[in-house]
Amino acid sequence: MKVYTLTTAVAFAAFAVAVSTTSEAVGGQAKTPVAQTVMNGAEDVSGIAVPDTELARDAARLIRESEGELLFQHSVRVYYWAALAAKRKGLRVDPELLYVAAMFHDFGLAESYGESHRRFEVDGANAARDFLRRHAIPEADAEKVWFAIALHTTNGISPNLFPVAALLAEGANMDLVGAGYNEFTAAERNAIEAAHPHPAGFADDFMQAVYEGLKHRPETTQGTGLADVMAYKDPNFRRRDFSYLMRNSPWATKR
Repeated sequence: MKVYTLTTAVAFAAFAVAVSTTSEAVGGQAKTPVAQTVMNGAEDVSGIAVPDTELARDAARLIRESEGELLFQHSVRVYYWAALAAKRKGLRVDPELLYVAAMFHDFGLAESYGESHRRFEVDGANAARDFLRRHAIPEADAEKVWFAIALHTTNGISPNLFPVAALLAEGANMDLVGAGYNEFTAAERNAIEAAHPHPAGFADDFMQAVYEGLKHRPETTQGTGLADVMAYKDPNFRRRDFSYLMRNSPWATKR
């Protein structure tokens, strides 16, 4: 699996040969010169494209069939935002790992997890790791994707990890709430919106998808922004109050 600075990757109908084969750096700070790529008529979006590999195609097929168009298109945009951020920051990242992480980051919301009581992030992380293992991806790389997905809703952690984790969280936050909106150029934003636009009513439709995927396990949303979605959709939902738990613990009450 080749690692290179994301500038123009390969598209669905194209193939790129990357020159750099250095390993992904830990800590999100390492940089590398722009890699040279050989393009075969690649269709890209603002200089970024999807890896034209069996791994990427299999991931896209699975996610589209399992999640439906709304979450699939969101995941595609997350990949583009993340890849553009890598390009802007000069971060070394494996585009296949980044793409798989983006594809699977909401997989835990799929209907097949209708009886799960794990955090949906963990369900998605487990599925991505199993998927990568089936494709004979090195365990260390599969573990990176696991952590990237498992932590992508826990703000403040991912930016301090390896690039694929930092970039996944950044891409997801950009697509959902516009975090870092002005760090992307108007041309970049317009290109992604033209290719994979946010549909009308995306915010409400996405929150409904989150609610449908988590209403049977609301306790798993506590401590993340997902709890805000649950409170918005369910008037009976109550956010956990950590201060209350401490004041009423056996240590405080002596019971």
